[in-house]
Amino acid sequence: MASANRRVLPGFSLTLGDTVFYLSILVLMPITAVFFKAGTLSLEEFWGAVWTERARAAYLLTFGAALAAAVVNIILGLLIAWVLVRYEFHGKKIIDALVDLPLALPTAVAGLVYSALYVPNGWLGQYLVPLGIHGAYSRFAIVLVLVFVGLPFVVRTVQPILENLDPETEEASACLGATRLQTFWNVILPTLYPALITGFALAFARGVANTVQLSSSRGTSPMRQKSPQS
Repeated sequence: MASANRRVLPGFSLTLGDTVFYLSILVLMPITAVFFKAGTLSLEEFWGAVWTERARAAYLLTFGAALAAAVVNIILGLLIAWVLVRYEFHGKKIIDALVDLPLALPTAVAGLVYSALYVPNGWLGQYLVPLGIHGAYSRFAIVLVLVFVGLPFVVRTVQPILENLDPETEEASACLGATRLQTFWNVILPTLYPALITGFALAFARGVANTVQLSSSRGTSPMRQKSPQS
């Protein structure tokens, strides 16, 4: 009976206590303070605070940029996953490893790098700005960085599904007279829907969480997102 009650992990109570303690300090206490502060406001005061012009601009920038980046990631992620699974070529392992690079690179660093590339005297900006394409300090820069940081989530959710697809299903579709496009649209794509939805949700959540960190690519005020020269 004593051996049955023995903990699998020694020091379980101590580690559980430490976890609850730090979780309370870092997560629960700040959230509780926010709710207590909100409880001291009337409905009119609360609504006035969360629906100012600056707040609406922040909502639009945050959710709009995250949504646009997630939609782009669905397309790019599916294409990259398809190439990595269905084709063999030199450097495939290197490209497969580079897909995970955004997961190791802080979003703020990615924002600074993209800003440096697209400023008027940057490597790309010196050619794009004369054409009227302002890549730095704009919504485009924010969406571009969010595409970069969210792409691995789509690729890594779609890739295993493609690897596990039964080739006989595609062969049966071809034997029934379906073209490659029809096979992809009616056989392969429906199988990928759950993975695509999951990847979209993860990329969108990552974009919403990291838009604030990208203030370095456009300044600190969302209301400045009106023109590249503002």
